[in-house]
Amino acid sequence: MNGLFTTFLLGASFLLGACAGNSQQASGGVIIDTKGVNMSAYYQDLHECRNYASQVNTGAQIAGKTITGAVIGGAVGAITGNSDTAKRAAGVGGLLGAVKGSSQAGREKQRVIRNCLKGRGYRVLN
Repeated sequence: MNGLFTTFLLGASFLLGACAGNSQQASGGVIIDTKGVNMSAYYQDLHECRNYASQVNTGAQIAGKTITGAVIGGAVGAITGNSDTAKRAAGVGGLLGAVKGSSQAGREKQRVIRNCLKGRGYRVLN
């Protein structure tokens, strides 16, 4: 049980970190070369690109990874222990799956913003 509790705490830490990272990614997180750029037009374009990124279906990605993690965790728990172990392992697996799904969704949103800005002629540096 002590190992599962440690894994749970690690998973919770990753989840909090992923949420913090995703808030930055959702806010743009893109660096452009501003030399010769009309910043008023840039902010308008960035706003529009963020709107495109908001269309990324983060809920489906997080749900899918959560279910996959729970199934794998439950299976491993069932193999290595009893039903209580399987339940706990499923919970930990679900949490870790949610972290992975959240991270992937955040990266996809940032990729949409980056591609949108590149398509509008900006030199994206990151």
